[in-house]
Amino acid sequence: MSHHTPPRQLPETEAEAGPDPDATVAEDSRGDSGTAEPTGATASPAPEDRAEEPAGDEERRGTAVPQAAAAEPTTHPADDEVTTSHPADDEATVPSPRDGTTVPHAAVHDEPTGSQATTDDDSTVPHPTAGDGSSVPQPTTHDEATVPHSTDDESAPEADDRLPSEPATPDETVSPDEAERAANAVTARPGWFGWRRRFPRAARVVGVATSVLAGALVLTVLLVPNRLDWMSVRAFLRLPVEAVFVTAVLLVLPTKARRITAGVLGVVLGLSAILKCLDMGFRETLARPFDLVFDWVLLSDGADWVKDSFGRSGEVFAVVGVIVLVIAVLALSVLAMMRLANVLARHRTGAVRSTLVLGVAWIICFTLGVQTGGVTIASKGYAQYLSNRVQYVRDGLGDADVYKKQMAVDAFAHTPSDQLLTGLRGKDVMLTFIESYGRVAIDDPVMGPEVDATLKAGDARLKAAGFSARSGWLRSPVTGAGSWLAHSTFLSGTWVKNQQRYRSLTTSKRATLTSYFQKTGAWRTVGIVPGVRLAWPEGKYFGLDHIYDSTHLGYQGPYFSWTPVPDQFSLESFQKLEHGKKNRGPIMAEIILASSHNPWSPIAHTIDWKDLGDGKVFYKIKKEGTNPTEVWKSSKRVRTEYRKAIQYSLDSLTQWVQRYGDDNTVLVFLGDHQPVPTVTGGTSDKDVPVTIVARDPKVLDRVSDWGWSDGLKPADNAPVWGMDKFRDRFMTAYGPQPGEAAATASH
Repeated sequence: MSHHTPPRQLPETEAEAGPDPDATVAEDSRGDSGTAEPTGATASPAPEDRAEEPAGDEERRGTAVPQAAAAEPTTHPADDEVTTSHPADDEATVPSPRDGTTVPHAAVHDEPTGSQATTDDDSTVPHPTAGDGSSVPQPTTHDEATVPHSTDDESAPEADDRLPSEPATPDETVSPDEAERAANAVTARPGWFGWRRRFPRAARVVGVATSVLAGALVLTVLLVPNRLDWMSVRAFLRLPVEAVFVTAVLLVLPTKARRITAGVLGVVLGLSAILKCLDMGFRETLARPFDLVFDWVLLSDGADWVKDSFGRSGEVFAVVGVIVLVIAVLALSVLAMMRLANVLARHRTGAVRSTLVLGVAWIICFTLGVQTGGVTIASKGYAQYLSNRVQYVRDGLGDADVYKKQMAVDAFAHTPSDQLLTGLRGKDVMLTFIESYGRVAIDDPVMGPEVDATLKAGDARLKAAGFSARSGWLRSPVTGAGSWLAHSTFLSGTWVKNQQRYRSLTTSKRATLTSYFQKTGAWRTVGIVPGVRLAWPEGKYFGLDHIYDSTHLGYQGPYFSWTPVPDQFSLESFQKLEHGKKNRGPIMAEIILASSHNPWSPIAHTIDWKDLGDGKVFYKIKKEGTNPTEVWKSSKRVRTEYRKAIQYSLDSLTQWVQRYGDDNTVLVFLGDHQPVPTVTGGTSDKDVPVTIVARDPKVLDRVSDWGWSDGLKPADNAPVWGMDKFRDRFMTAYGPQPGEAAATASH
């Protein structure tokens, strides 16, 4: 008989078990890939003194029993044909090639359909397994092993850290997923292109490390706060209930549903991680979280700011970096959740026990309010965060209707034009915004003394020219950025806190302070807006007869980071283009001074007004300035440059009034918002200074009941109004007074 395929060696403890007619013959002649190699001979019967292991024991342990492979029908020298027998017939025999004895031989059908080889009439072909002539069914093909299948029809999870070649121990419970995975591993190369087989210890270490990193990523996203000033080690020493809940859900789901759920949760996790990063960035610039409804337009504005501050290459690098980061976060989040889901499936028993223990621990800690270092151990912050974001979205979607009702209320909508702003007739009124001029510039213990000295010098300068001033505080709707929202709030008398409100306002019929000046017909209304470099269709809404943007001020000098035109030159251009003309009527001008715009590097400094020329003198000044990349490496340097920029804007403005102001000059100047948190230190204060300057004492007498402070610096206890309240109070103060109204009526 042929001995090319040796019989299977079985454990001695089962040596007394008799042959099983349903057992399969193990084939040991397999390559590395687990597939059968043709032997060119039939499998030999086992010696009579060697016992075989019953197939039932194999099935009880859940391990696969490889079957013998038949490469092709074997032809013996003594007999070219193999007789096929049926169960009812006597066994067909063929002579043995060695000793001439006959042994049963099974014919292999070309297209087997079951676990046994069959003939055309579906009869069973016996195959020798022992010396007593008992037979077992032939395998279906010569290169395919038959394995026990799970009763569960779910697909197996990804391979775990155990190598395919490592069988389960007899006392180890094998799940249906593991059985199917083991079956697949027999005919497929182990993971990582065979690397796992060659370096099993390293593969195990990498697998464990990957699982640990996946868990760390998920916990980090669940626990990390959405603002940098809340970041601390204690913030991560908490037990998130969301992790316990998600683990429980994944454990009860079948394989396919578990994988789909893990993928969806990974996407949600990645998106929330990106949203938290956006919140951090917006809090660092705007001192508020990212608005999912209104703030998308600000991303392009941010890219423009990067280009203006760091050049085109800096913008491209930032945009590409953001895109790559978003894709990486989403991909890693999904992969991490899938990895953890598979680990839970492979270690279901331990995972269930751990989940129950952690769930009970969370309930106890939450009930007792257990804390460490002031931080609550039982956390539900992630769920609360998502709930708040959903509520913000709902509020944002309904905000349009709320704002539309607010815009409809206007106390001066039906006031005749001849009764508007009567207390300022014949005056040149300048409504001037100083970029980022916030309360921090005055109150900060480091910056305050320097700015205070500048304000005192300005006061002395104005008094020498015969001017007086009153100052107070306004509360801006924004901080860090969003100047146009503050401008429109101040001018419209409504609270414009987001881009949707701004668009609703600028497409409505709501009158602004500037448009009321235009409505009277007593003023020529102009805009000096050096920060505008493209078309500005909203300018028409604000009631401006003419707009001078950065391309119409005659400036031929360099940009100072974001700032297109230095403040001193903008004011000098206003003097040449409008204010200095002879035989003109009164002017109402909206002027925006942009030199104190972020990033405050490099900045200009005041020079002799006669030397301004066309602005080319500023090339030398810029060259002597600071580099924004270097400045922003230190918050201390950022604050220093911010302070210098505010001082430059204040000096430019007060010097202009001293140089060109007259009895008809009325200056209202204010900050539009506080600077970024890098300068403010994260305060939630949104107050900005506001000042009225005039030579005519009657102008300031009209606001004597406002409680404002004398001079350019508002007192700490000066009144604080919402910026949206200024328009109506200003128009009331400079409108017809009770006696004036009666006189007008009798006339």
